[in-house]
Amino acid sequence: MGNFDFSLVSIFGFSFLVALTGAMAPGPLLTYTIIKSVNAPRRGYLMGAWIILGHAVIEMGIILLLLSGCSFIFYNVVFMRVVAVAGGLILLCFGVSVVINVYRDKIPTGFLSAPKNNNDKEPRSINQGFESPVLGGAMVSMSNPYWWIWWATIGFAFMIQFDVSLNNWPKLIAFFVGHEAGDLIWYLLISCFAFFGVRFLNKKIYYAILFICGIFMIVFGIYLGTSLFFKPDIA
Repeated sequence: MGNFDFSLVSIFGFSFLVALTGAMAPGPLLTYTIIKSVNAPRRGYLMGAWIILGHAVIEMGIILLLLSGCSFIFYNVVFMRVVAVAGGLILLCFGVSVVINVYRDKIPTGFLSAPKNNNDKEPRSINQGFESPVLGGAMVSMSNPYWWIWWATIGFAFMIQFDVSLNNWPKLIAFFVGHEAGDLIWYLLISCFAFFGVRFLNKKIYYAILFICGIFMIVFGIYLGTSLFFKPDIA
């Protein structure tokens, strides 16, 4: 115990709290988690874990890019606007698909209020491109330009402040694990509340939840896809 670096505990704890605070803020990833959780006929309470797995893989990639000296890319106006438009379109398409499926009554509801008597066929995916929660978690994360900006500013500054680098791998691990642990705990809670709570709802309320989430995704898509064009000082 004498050789234990207590700064690792500080890095883990601070990274955990910062991630938890950020995860609690409403955003497309939160909305996507709710949609996937309530739409799952079984094991929807684990959707948060799978989504954060995809999210974590992408975040490890961006951390490695930043520590490798590629931070200048995230300050490029053209790059950030391309990310904004592409990401906005992805969220917009997903949101529209949710709304359309609700309107056309194409979402199975046999599990509602009667999980042991499900006569529906295999559940249809709301959107084939987002069928995998791991892939969806990665795609939704990358679709948000402000996620890139956060890492290029707050996240990178934090790593510099605590001497997190590729050479100092214990601190890098403490920082990464702490950050993802904060995200994981919050999104697992969201999945559990969404999955188990929806079992006591009727079809109309269930469809209303999905419809509202779909509208939120459309709004997020439009906002994220256009906002950077009105903020030239960002990026």
